[in-house]
Amino acid sequence: MATTELTKQALDLPVEDRLDLARQLVESVVTPESVFDQVKEGIQRIEDVATGRVVGLTEEQFRSALK
Repeated sequence: MATTELTKQALDLPVEDRLDLARQLVESVVTPESVFDQVKEGIQRIEDVATGRVVGLTEEQFRSALK
C-alpha cells in the first residue's frame, strides 16, 4: 500500500485513534533517548490540547505573550 493511501486512511480515523497511531509511529523510530523523551512530551501536549484536557492560547494571546 502506498504511503499516500495509508495517510488518507489514517486521516479518516477518529482523533483518538490518530493520536494513538502517531504515538506508536514515533515510538517505533529508534532515536537518542533525549530526542525520544522530547517527542514523547510533545505528543502528550498535542493530545492534551486535542482532547480538551488543556485549552490552548488564541492567536491573539500567543502574539501578545511574545511581546
